[in-house]
Amino acid sequence: IELEYNNFQDESNFFFYSSIYISVADVEVVREGHQSEVLLSVAEEFPADLCFTLVFRGRRGNLDLVAETPSEAQAWIRGVRKLIQNAESMDDKERVDQWIWDWFQKADKNKDGRMNFKEVRTLLKMMNVDMNEEYALHLFTLADKSKSGCLENEEFVQFYKILTERQDMRQVFHDYSQDGQTLTLAELKDFLRQEQQEGERSREHAQELIDRYEPSETGKDHCGAMSIDGFQMYLVSPEGAILDPQRLTLNQDMSRPLSHYFICSSHNTYLMEDQLRGQSSQEAYIQALKRGCRCVEVDCWDGPNGEPVVYHGHTFTSKILFRDVVTTLGEYAFKASEFPVILSLENHCSVEQQKVMAQLLDTILGDMLLREPLDGLVPQELPSPHDLKGKILLKAKKIGGLEESETLTDEATDEVSDEAEPESPSAENLSAEALCLHDKACNFLSPQKSKFSRELSDLVVYCKSVHFHSFEYSRLHSKCYEMSSFSESKARKLAKDTGTEFVHHNSRQLSRVYPSGMRTDSSNYNPQELWNVGCQIVALNVQTAGLEMDLNDGLFSQNGCCGYVLKPDFMRNDDSFDPERPQDRDGYTSFQLSIQVISGQQLPKVNQKEGSIVDPLVRVEIYGVSQDQAKQETSYIYNNGFNPLWNETLNFIIHVPELALVRFVVEDYDKTSRNDFMGQFTVPFTCIQPGYRHIHLLSKDGMAIPLSTLFVNVKISEVTTEV
Repeated sequence: IELEYNNFQDESNFFFYSSIYISVADVEVVREGHQSEVLLSVAEEFPADLCFTLVFRGRRGNLDLVAETPSEAQAWIRGVRKLIQNAESMDDKERVDQWIWDWFQKADKNKDGRMNFKEVRTLLKMMNVDMNEEYALHLFTLADKSKSGCLENEEFVQFYKILTERQDMRQVFHDYSQDGQTLTLAELKDFLRQEQQEGERSREHAQELIDRYEPSETGKDHCGAMSIDGFQMYLVSPEGAILDPQRLTLNQDMSRPLSHYFICSSHNTYLMEDQLRGQSSQEAYIQALKRGCRCVEVDCWDGPNGEPVVYHGHTFTSKILFRDVVTTLGEYAFKASEFPVILSLENHCSVEQQKVMAQLLDTILGDMLLREPLDGLVPQELPSPHDLKGKILLKAKKIGGLEESETLTDEATDEVSDEAEPESPSAENLSAEALCLHDKACNFLSPQKSKFSRELSDLVVYCKSVHFHSFEYSRLHSKCYEMSSFSESKARKLAKDTGTEFVHHNSRQLSRVYPSGMRTDSSNYNPQELWNVGCQIVALNVQTAGLEMDLNDGLFSQNGCCGYVLKPDFMRNDDSFDPERPQDRDGYTSFQLSIQVISGQQLPKVNQKEGSIVDPLVRVEIYGVSQDQAKQETSYIYNNGFNPLWNETLNFIIHVPELALVRFVVEDYDKTSRNDFMGQFTVPFTCIQPGYRHIHLLSKDGMAIPLSTLFVNVKISEVTTEV
């Protein structure tokens, strides 16, 4: 989309003309009317029928637009929606064709619809290809069928096909094809059984693959065979990906107690940026819920005119109305997943404004809000995600328990909020401003008593916040509906010192872990070590991209991206699992993971300087219990990001496969400074498909990088020990 628009500056009443290009693939949805904070703020000046918002994928900010007339707005809205629909309905071949056309447009500098050899040389640099001029001219000449000295559209497509011919896949094909031209049904079956480790279903699957991917009707109908083109289409399809496509669907038992699941969770959900001056926004809740988060946080404080507000208290973060947050939650809670959402409430409000909060929750959320136990009885174990479909659960302090009668007073006094565990800051890690704000916050969060309203308390059912005393105390006295929150440092210490007890505690009760208050930049801690002891709600700053969110996205990519992942059985029963000594558990088996990194395809440029070409390397990282933590990397390939070839094998031993995550990282090697990140993909070990597989790389922001892949051969085998 080429978008030309006037940008409005409110303070000076100044307009200026702008022009930008937007890829349709980057636009997720178009919202009509005043559906953003910016447009709501100018609603009196610009009517709703003139306004619309382009919502981008990933963490990119939205674009709010105002048309001159309602008909112009509708033309844009309908047009962009149609383009999005067309882009999403493309098959793999159409996406490749579009990608080729995009490159053609970029390289055709004089826009004459043809490319001379000089433009082709420039294009090769843009595509991360360092090719000597003689060979480049040879390929150019092969594609120039018209002998005009220029490549037109179809000729450029031919040039691209010659350029991207995959010798690595052709070699695999020839290893199983007797005639070098096709794979018979029997030969394809042998490939699936021996290389892809498919076992008994290989014959049936071989026929399915021919029917699905073989482009030649002759091969399909008469020979029952697969050509090299069909073979390549299969290997780059989702069926040929490293992540088993069957694990992408909802496939786990959702009838277990809530405490038996890892739950995708967000910390200080309202923040778009840092913890000191960042913007608070309803959009942050929309983004978190769209990512599959099933636990979101609200920090509530007394606001003007009797309206509670949400912000990071005692900082310079902006404020939004609690009313608007609840409205957003009601609208977006179940768009990405039908399973329950936990609203983690940090309550700093007076009793009067708590009553307002209770009223807003009740009236806005309606039947979505869980107000009482499902069967009217005091639970002996938590209900399941299936039982709680479409429900929003409030996590907060509660007056008394579910067992007690309604004869309690309308107000109660209790300790302060769950997160009132100030940690000593380090002057090395915080600025003077941050230290000052931290000290101020600690004064407000020092041990004191707060009052809670009966109206708000009564809305707390299965997630009553309680202070954690000890695992022994919890075992003897705590109810299944009571849960505690832990700072990352406290949770880490408990995991290290009493890991087995933590696992057992988390089999019955929910635990929430949150980042240190000293992470003023909204950085994250590694969630893996808390998952290792069964903590369900490991809350992260989802607005901050990086390793930690890669692991979170990797874990929750399975089971239909529903935000719930069933914990391993040894973390759900009475087994004494010690993450530091996994070999002691019953049924222990370790596995060898062997990954042959064969090649890369069309890796992204990280330095846009003309003539710059990457030197890529691949690092494989294992995250899991401490014995499984490991990293290995290939050598780097000089000046080739288009089709680098490694053929290097990396080997790992996995002791607890049920908890292991495998992260593939591609970096641009730099001998004088830190390597530059190029792309990554993180997959649960139990979701890996063995055999020859493609890894479709994601950007730092978690977005797919078009046609950017790694080609690997994965072998998984049990480690046998001699008696």
